[in-house]
Amino acid sequence: MQCERLIKQIKGWYIHVSNETMAPARMVSFIEKHAAECEICLEDPDLQEEIEKITEMILPESKIPKAVRMQQEQAALEKRAAENDAAESTKEDERVDEA
Repeated sequence: MQCERLIKQIKGWYIHVSNETMAPARMVSFIEKHAAECEICLEDPDLQEEIEKITEMILPESKIPKAVRMQQEQAALEKRAAENDAAESTKEDERVDEA
């Protein structure tokens, strides 16, 4: 995360969430709103991944929007498939080398 302003805001918002004076979903909403409007955040290639990690950390599974959950599940399935494909092609390369 490259935006110092967002980092400070997240810390402040998290304190409110911990004290139960702010809903976790509202914090995520504020983070996403800032990220969509801030020039520094718009240029940060890793920010969306970091926002997802924060969301998973502070929002209970039941409160994560269904569309987001489905995207996360799809991404996990694609990652596993890619890992399996890579492992299989490595095994095939080893078989070719042995022959």
